[in-house]
Amino acid sequence: MMNTGQLSNNKLLDMVFESTYYGIVIVDSHAKIQYISNKYCEFLNVERSTVIGEHVTNIIENTRLHLVVQIGKSEIADIHFLRGDFVIANRIPIIENKEIIGAIGTIMFRDLDDWNKMNSHIKEILTKHNFYKNERDVINGVKYSLHNLIGNSQEIQQLKELVKRVARGDISVLIRGESGTGKEIIAHSIHQLSGRSDKPLVKINCTSIPEHLLESELFGYEEGAFTGANKGGKIGKFQFADGGTVFLDEIGDMPQHMQVKLLRVLQEKEFEPVGSLYPKKLNVRVIAATNRPLEKLVEEKLFREDLFYRINAVQLFVPPLRDRIEDIPVLVDYFLKKVTARIGKRVTSVHPEVLSVIEQYNWPGNIRELENVIDAGVHLSNDEVIGKDALPDYLKRHNVKMKEESLKDIVEETEKKAIERALRRFKFDKKRVAETLGIGNSTLYDKIKKYQISDQ
Repeated sequence: MMNTGQLSNNKLLDMVFESTYYGIVIVDSHAKIQYISNKYCEFLNVERSTVIGEHVTNIIENTRLHLVVQIGKSEIADIHFLRGDFVIANRIPIIENKEIIGAIGTIMFRDLDDWNKMNSHIKEILTKHNFYKNERDVINGVKYSLHNLIGNSQEIQQLKELVKRVARGDISVLIRGESGTGKEIIAHSIHQLSGRSDKPLVKINCTSIPEHLLESELFGYEEGAFTGANKGGKIGKFQFADGGTVFLDEIGDMPQHMQVKLLRVLQEKEFEPVGSLYPKKLNVRVIAATNRPLEKLVEEKLFREDLFYRINAVQLFVPPLRDRIEDIPVLVDYFLKKVTARIGKRVTSVHPEVLSVIEQYNWPGNIRELENVIDAGVHLSNDEVIGKDALPDYLKRHNVKMKEESLKDIVEETEKKAIERALRRFKFDKKRVAETLGIGNSTLYDKIKKYQISDQ
């Protein structure tokens, strides 16, 4: 039997255990509680003074601590249903001189959501430091992680937090954003941080597969389903992803007859291969992405409304590059290091004048276009610093245009302030203002309207 005198100093035990575990309980060889932490008592909604000495099964529902005392075998990271929630519990026998004198039970996570949060956090850290094996990621279809979503702007930081929260669940996700913003990175990150990360991530580009082959590519076919069918049939991309994630890129371009079949997968968790007489069960998570206005497509009856609401359970928006200009310097540095490492050329930075040109450009092709510009700049540069001569011609032309527009802006701003000063000076007597400025009355009225100058 456990020496209870050794456990009488609850203050010392509290100092050790209250700060390290959500809950802890120690039982003797008869499975009677000798110590229980205050946190665990709060979770169980019991008074500590009333449970000391009680058999553990009378206090903790579904416990297995009394069995650990009997068998002497540890149970690590076991899922334990307790007070309407799942907790992650460890149970370890206490052995002295080869005799079981008790057992200790700890709650590592209060519920599965806590577990999933920590699991995603650990995966993110491991990926950031390249601890995951590339071979496994390639096999599972994962090429990117959240570490590849580069940026320090508030928009990107908020997006990263949303990705981590969404990844922990199993809900369908719709990723929206312009072409080249990084929607695929988001899809890969969700899968990689999810509980499905050890299963395949299968990408399906809804625009790249010919329409007459789309059904068999997605759902496979049975032997003899059509002329030329492979002997034994063929599994489709959805079945290959069973247990994992399907990433439907450019879902706005999916034909309507396939939208019906996808809706069945989402609603009934089953599909029918071409030529099959019976449906097959399927367990996949669906992540979709589009740069098209699905709401407008729904109004025009080009996209099913019921499917839209199914895939739109959670919506993530990837901002265009022009809306996060503050991320451009870090993106330029990232792509510069990436390109130079790939081709082995020593180019260390971009000229400040080049960075200014890049920051003023509108970037309709977003991140993908910026990477291509830096790639070209490294190849074309004759120095360790990328100068304006290494920029694509269209960026040079845009820079000239921007300079012209900037001069125009300066002139217009100067003109507006001169008119405002004159109006105040002559107490809004427009005739005198026009005479002083040397312009006609109608011209003055036109400029007041153009610059939206108040006439009071």
